[in-house]
Amino acid sequence: MHDIPNRIADVLLEVEASLRIHGKWDDVKPTASALNSSYPFCLDTLSFEQWLQWIFLPKMKDTIEQTKPLPEQSAIFEYAEECLHKNDPSTDTLLKQLKIFDDLISIQASIQRH
Repeated sequence: MHDIPNRIADVLLEVEASLRIHGKWDDVKPTASALNSSYPFCLDTLSFEQWLQWIFLPKMKDTIEQTKPLPEQSAIFEYAEECLHKNDPSTDTLLKQLKIFDDLISIQASIQRH
């Protein structure tokens, strides 16, 4: 009845496409130490877009492919609003996609509680 994981997978593909289309996709992987930051969103070592590419997308894709439990909540949109430039068409699209991701996580969590 509910196919939230597939809808989330679609949003993840859209996030990746947005990053690529708007030139925010890096060809060179950051150093291991940059990826292993202890700060949320690796805010001390990566840009938000790098965190999406190198941490968030791979982790979420693995979660869905391995049918691991999805997070019970997500507030990526709120952080993205702080990090990304407002009134920029490329970030507007990305913000919309991240809002959909957060909403789908909330819907999935409410389904699991019932």
